[in-house]
Amino acid sequence: MLCIKSPSHDPYFNIACEEYLLKHRTDEFFMLYRNQPSVVVGKHQNTLAEIDPDIIKEKGIKVVRRLSGGGAVYHDLGNINFTFIKNGKEGKMVDFKGYTEPIIAALAKIGLEAKFEGHNNLTINGLKISGNAEHVFKSRVMHHGTLLFQSNLHLLAQLLYVDKNRYSDRAVQSVLATVTNISDHLPKPMTIDDFAQNLWNHILTNNPQATAYHLSTDDISHINKLYEEKYTRWDWNFGYSPAYSLQREIELPSGTITIALEVDNGFISNVVVTGLSLSPHVAHNIEETLTGCRHEINELNRALAEIPMNDELKNAIVEGIF
Repeated sequence: MLCIKSPSHDPYFNIACEEYLLKHRTDEFFMLYRNQPSVVVGKHQNTLAEIDPDIIKEKGIKVVRRLSGGGAVYHDLGNINFTFIKNGKEGKMVDFKGYTEPIIAALAKIGLEAKFEGHNNLTINGLKISGNAEHVFKSRVMHHGTLLFQSNLHLLAQLLYVDKNRYSDRAVQSVLATVTNISDHLPKPMTIDDFAQNLWNHILTNNPQATAYHLSTDDISHINKLYEEKYTRWDWNFGYSPAYSLQREIELPSGTITIALEVDNGFISNVVVTGLSLSPHVAHNIEETLTGCRHEINELNRALAEIPMNDELKNAIVEGIF
């Protein structure tokens, strides 16, 4: 098993690295990485339903979709992420509990009693410290998880604890849990670098075939290709979301207007706008203009700028449909 410490804190790079190692290499891997503040959504989620877009924009938080299913998670430099990639036999590759056992053992070595609970969580004293997900590709499986060591839990709550009923869809929804930082339970203080090193040492020591590995120039070239062509693109991170619909009532001084959207592959496929204070001509223009647009705030602003209407109405529509 080749063990890697990622050279990057860029979430797009690290998620692309996981896909490259899973799909384009045949070795088995263990990887540790930390990401800049970011939200990582599951493969089958509606991204917009899982985040607060205003805070995402205000804080400059990156959003990236991963290969595995499950719910959205928050990453920052106070969070350690681990990945196992192994070969296996069909029907015997998915093993959430098995892949978390070495993590539980590593935590025990520093005086922490962690437990595997539910389908994919690690907890301390009943509080979640780790969420895990898996993805099977041919005869290979990727298991990855988070370890909240000293993360900004306030920002995590702001970003992820959002109204899950804003959209109508069949997407996988995140299951909210009460979380805690590992650092708050340590018998002795420890830096995140020391914590990561302890975990690293445990994996190397307890796996006779494990050896440290540095990504080669060729590895990084392939990862950067995925980075540019997939993981930094709106089409994957937002557009890949399952079809969804939404309806909003927008209050204006002149009265209430209702706007309903249907969205497929991130593009608005149908729009209906109604309201006694809105002329049929303007309503028709809005419907015609928005149909075919990406459900993305900058594109909607550009599209609506072409319609003769006051800024108050335009801004209310754009803000109302997110």
